[in-house]
Amino acid sequence: MVLMRDSDLYWEFSMVAVKAACLLVISVVMLGTVLLFRRLVWQLFVAIGREMSVRIVATNSLAAGNARSGIRRIVFLGPLAVFLGLAILLAWGTTRDPGTIPSALIGKVVPEFRLPPVKGRTLGLASADLNGEVSLVNVFASWCTACREEHPVFMHLNAMGVVPIHGLNYKDQTDDAERWLNTMGDPYTRTGADVSGRVAIDWGVYGVPETFVITKDARIAYKHIGAVTPKVLDDTILPLVRKLQEQ
Repeated sequence: MVLMRDSDLYWEFSMVAVKAACLLVISVVMLGTVLLFRRLVWQLFVAIGREMSVRIVATNSLAAGNARSGIRRIVFLGPLAVFLGLAILLAWGTTRDPGTIPSALIGKVVPEFRLPPVKGRTLGLASADLNGEVSLVNVFASWCTACREEHPVFMHLNAMGVVPIHGLNYKDQTDDAERWLNTMGDPYTRTGADVSGRVAIDWGVYGVPETFVITKDARIAYKHIGAVTPKVLDDTILPLVRKLQEQ
């Protein structure tokens, strides 16, 4: 088992802090918008109410008073209910793990592609290379901070020899990518240079890092968004890899 490092705990804490800050900012903006909307709608209803009251006050002043009271309740409670509903929805969204965002490609064959090797490597990466065995495809870049966090996890996994790991180098400078692998270590069996980022788009990549589990018949079985932590590796990726290898 790979032990959790302090940097992984710091990364998880940072993500929680960012989520909380975003929720606070969005809530303040939403509240301001609701209050502004309430003010505009209230002015509109007041104008309509005055016109109606002038016409009906002579015949039924009590009914007019009840109508205005009902309008006040609607104008006050309507925006408040909308705000509370959106706040609850946002709060629920922040509790979801961004690494488990579903992908439309799950269960489908990997997109057709062919990439040249990263500078200094001899083996590129193509869709045909993903047939025949369970494997991982890790989307990374030398400029990606989170990639640096997860890299030791892949180095350890490569040393275990459990599953081949292929690298998809996303929008990187050729010299930077070579320097990254030479300095940090190269855990990849094959490494494709996606300089333009077009292949990553076909894979539905949101950003880097992302990691895909590929079946023996080159289908995408799982997608993880963000840095692969020791916990994700031990609890999710490796059990799935072993299950697919037994099939």
